[in-house]
Amino acid sequence: MIRSLQAGFSRVDGIGLRMFSEDELFAIHCATLEVMRDTGLYVGSKEAREILDGAGAIVDEENEIVKFPPYLVEDAIRSAPSTIVLAGRNPKYDYVIDGKRVGFLNFGEGLRVIDPYTKEYRPSTKDDVAKAALICDALDQVVVHNRAVGADEMPGPVQPLHNAEAIFPNISKHCFIGAMNVQNFKKIVEMAAAIVGGKDKLRERPIYSTIVCPTSPLKLVATECCDIVIEAARQGITVCFISMAMAGATSPVTLAGTLVTHNAEVLGGIVLSQATRKGAPVIYGSSTTIMDLKTATAPVGSPELGMINAAVAQLAQYYLLPSWVAGG
Repeated sequence: MIRSLQAGFSRVDGIGLRMFSEDELFAIHCATLEVMRDTGLYVGSKEAREILDGAGAIVDEENEIVKFPPYLVEDAIRSAPSTIVLAGRNPKYDYVIDGKRVGFLNFGEGLRVIDPYTKEYRPSTKDDVAKAALICDALDQVVVHNRAVGADEMPGPVQPLHNAEAIFPNISKHCFIGAMNVQNFKKIVEMAAAIVGGKDKLRERPIYSTIVCPTSPLKLVATECCDIVIEAARQGITVCFISMAMAGATSPVTLAGTLVTHNAEVLGGIVLSQATRKGAPVIYGSSTTIMDLKTATAPVGSPELGMINAAVAQLAQYYLLPSWVAGG
């Protein structure tokens, strides 16, 4: 089992990076609760709205808007696990993720690759997915694997299944694979269960986690988010909620304003997960950055991305939740 060093662990005073004081974090938290209570989030799944309604949220069925009382949000934060063991196919690669331990994984998902033999810049293929997994499996610095590229030659709706088929035989570490819809998610879970010896074994040691992305601003869509969150909570599969807000486009241009939007989206997903099954494992994620005003793109190498995601990591620590943030 791998336990990384803890960033910011106070043994002696030294160099550190703190984007916000405790008071500022509390102010962001309070602003988030206000947005979730008064504005709410669009929740596209009827089943999700019913679950949230049963948990105490205020549901506007006509407009598919859900408003979250502060107690409901804070109860979900408390019930989500602070520590998760991301199990590998090989137990020696089990990775412990908690508030301050820092490990690294590869970025995903790249759309194109430079062919190592022809040097051609081309769309990625299923074979690239498999080889990328194999490379990450061999790198000690990569503690878990996120599918690096996609099987772009395969039909879009079932591409995640081909990604999973390529990754599972080539990785002995824990892996994250987005599913796109709940049907694909169930099939990927079946693959993982077949590898470990059944669904009961998978629930004991999940070798696979999934990723969902809220849609900024303030949307939890049905197919790619809510339905997967509900099923994952029921099956004991960890969900990483990765908001991809763009400051100046889909979120406010200020750092604090973007964090409030980001926080509301991620916490909305966590509330749904905990309302489905208390204690369901979740990761507070982020690939939030700015919008490049010249090109209207999301630059993941910008200094602002580093600032935003350092702040997100601090916010996750404030909530005692495991985090996953983009490093640029």
